[in-house]
Amino acid sequence: MIFARHHQELASNDHDSQIAINCTQPFDENACAITCNLNVDAINAAPAAVQAVLHQSVSDNTKRAYRADMAHYASTQRHLPATREGFAEYLVEMAGKYAVATIQRRLIAVSKAHKALGYDDPAKSELVRATMRGIRRSYGVKQRQATALLRDDLFAILSKLSNRPKDIRDRALLLLGFTTAMRRSELANLDFADLEFVTKGLLVHLRHSKTDQEGQGRMIAVPFGRTRHCAVQAIQAWISLANIHEGALFRGIDKHGHISNQRVSGEAVSTVVKSRIAQAGYDPAHYSGHSLRAGFATSAAQAGASSYKIRQTTGHKSETSLNRYIRDTDLFNDAAITRVL
Repeated sequence: MIFARHHQELASNDHDSQIAINCTQPFDENACAITCNLNVDAINAAPAAVQAVLHQSVSDNTKRAYRADMAHYASTQRHLPATREGFAEYLVEMAGKYAVATIQRRLIAVSKAHKALGYDDPAKSELVRATMRGIRRSYGVKQRQATALLRDDLFAILSKLSNRPKDIRDRALLLLGFTTAMRRSELANLDFADLEFVTKGLLVHLRHSKTDQEGQGRMIAVPFGRTRHCAVQAIQAWISLANIHEGALFRGIDKHGHISNQRVSGEAVSTVVKSRIAQAGYDPAHYSGHSLRAGFATSAAQAGASSYKIRQTTGHKSETSLNRYIRDTDLFNDAAITRVL
């Protein structure tokens, strides 16, 4: 079993390459073996309507990541199925060159490919498990975290904004991103129809999220603010300026202040955060679009909000998962030793 594309093409670092891991059939993204746990032959034989549903079984970001990971595996001249020794060797070759999280993700991608094609999964072998444990111990598993954009820092940024179109849009984007703790992609994908203005403020319908691939959706309440930095009023000001009645909520603006009909991207959300951070006199190096989400969780925890109420906004299912978003911004605040000495 070999990969359908020539290794030189795979080595081109095109992360959007579409890799056929079943060489007996041409590649069809709708039937990609790593988009579900079904046999590839069964998928290819399914009606078009069924294939379309299978194609939606994982997010586009996940499929892109799997394709990139399989392209990397193929570029090392390895084949499917892999032996446990060969797979362990592959992991060791990456150790020290890539982040542990990247190695773990590639392990999962290759593992899923084996399962989808009906092969024994080498990732389940004790040899591969022990190899990953050794890599974690040697190189650590702590991931770089975006610095939390705390409330006072956010206010400092907002105080630098004027009433130009970009300023009005960015004020609305920053405040809504902070008060809803949305991920950057979720902010970028918001439509006007997702907003409902009510007596107490604003209800935001989050139709899809990273942890809700089935699209059950949930509502996030944004009350009127108690300070001059009110997210509800900022959104209303942006909608009025851009004359938005349907379609994308946050849209691109050119250097002349002209508002387009095209929605911003997730990367653009990060750019807004970084550029506004720099404008306020902070170092933007460790900030990203995720800083808004971490900033809300951390600021709310510091203000004494309960874990349950914070999770109502962030969508975390457990305290354990939420705690990864709450940064240790002040280790001296109410330190346990102050109650002893």
